[in-house]
Amino acid sequence: MKKIVFILLSILVIQSGCKKFSEFQVDPNKSTIATPDLLLNSIIQNAFQSTSISAALACRQMVYTDASNVNQYYGWDRAGFGTYGSLRQVLKMEEAAVAQGKPEYLPLAKFFRAWYFLQLTQTFGDVPYSNALKGDDGLGDPAYDKQEDIYLGILDDLKAANNMIGAGTADVQGDILYNGKMQQWKRAINALSLRVLMSLSLKEGKSKIDVKQRFAEIVNNPTTYPLLTGNEDNVVLKFYDLQGNRYPYFNNNDLQTADYMEESFVNLLKDLKDVRLFSFADKAPKFAALPADDFNAYGGAKGSAPVNENNARTVAGEISKINPRFYNNPTNEPSIALGYPEQQFILAEGVLKGWISGSASDFYEKGIRASMTFYHIDQPTIDKYVEQASVKLSAANGLQQVITQKYIASFFNSGWQPFYEQRRTGFPAFDVAGSGMLNDHKIPKRWMYPESELQLNKDHVLEAISRQYPEGDNINGVMWLIRP
Repeated sequence: MKKIVFILLSILVIQSGCKKFSEFQVDPNKSTIATPDLLLNSIIQNAFQSTSISAALACRQMVYTDASNVNQYYGWDRAGFGTYGSLRQVLKMEEAAVAQGKPEYLPLAKFFRAWYFLQLTQTFGDVPYSNALKGDDGLGDPAYDKQEDIYLGILDDLKAANNMIGAGTADVQGDILYNGKMQQWKRAINALSLRVLMSLSLKEGKSKIDVKQRFAEIVNNPTTYPLLTGNEDNVVLKFYDLQGNRYPYFNNNDLQTADYMEESFVNLLKDLKDVRLFSFADKAPKFAALPADDFNAYGGAKGSAPVNENNARTVAGEISKINPRFYNNPTNEPSIALGYPEQQFILAEGVLKGWISGSASDFYEKGIRASMTFYHIDQPTIDKYVEQASVKLSAANGLQQVITQKYIASFFNSGWQPFYEQRRTGFPAFDVAGSGMLNDHKIPKRWMYPESELQLNKDHVLEAISRQYPEGDNINGVMWLIRP
């Protein structure tokens, strides 16, 4: 009898041993199928974190005083293609939406496809686009599309996304931005279209995209193309005092000890008597006895000056650090990826360029007011600020004022957008005069292609370089977007 029992047990053990190890790792209470709501949650968190010290250093809003930083001194070289990994997540969301009969996610897939490809082409110029996500189909070495064609595809995707959202479109799940409300997504889609179109301002009348006409079509048809209505529609990432969800620079050591305010940025705010300075910066130690609302209590270090010079000034207590809330508060403020203030400044520029009718001054003032409201500045103070002669929009310097206010509103948010705006317009003038500068005292125009492309997709990347940059792949190459 014992023999029989032993044999039966042995058979059971052998049978169980034939099962794959992975079968023991499956939690029967959890779904193994990717769902679009879970993917959307992750995509939003990745896409809309737009707070970057690297961008702040390159945009002359901050300085680093412990060593020579390539972003501050314009000595960078290559960037990576990691954004394609984010695009694959978008593709998975789209495929899951189709497979599970949830078409309400499809316009969002088009939005994020546009969002990420815009980042890629603004960084490099021509990039793989048409066949970029077809690795599973054997296209592991995709050709590079021309930047003009990529921009046309981005705008067509955004227009299609807008048209896919109607009054009866179902709410999406997993939406940590708008809680599933598709009409707010529709506004964000069209606000992004305006950003894309304004980035093409140097190509007005010089491309197949019809920049001016597309811009006017959106603005002049608010029923079909609604826009952001206020800060409540901002495309932002909110932070929570939870592991993995805190403000990205909470408890950051460099921000507490080595990152300081940049001189030209501080002086700009002081000259305009802009009280946002008090929200952005801390008083310089040398002037600690002065009230927090005294502009004389704040100072900055020169972005182009050598490290030793800036370090000596920080030791002397002359330079302001960033406001402590940026590293002490785990939730601090939402990271603005695309906001109502920026949209209003874009509309103001559109009027100045003659693309649309309306009052440039009104759009401009609404942008300023919305930005200052975001920082909880009271209305009497805002009213006083916009009434200053130095702030009121002038006929002579209108474009510079609009871009300057957009630049101020972008402090520690909006990612690299202020850098791209400066590249497009020349405003504000970034200081490159100091002896700390790299890159022959020039502001770079782009980033070089990843080393991996030269190894894995050599023929196509070399073709793209030759087509765009006769002098070779370098950070000063002028891409189609900004070529006069």
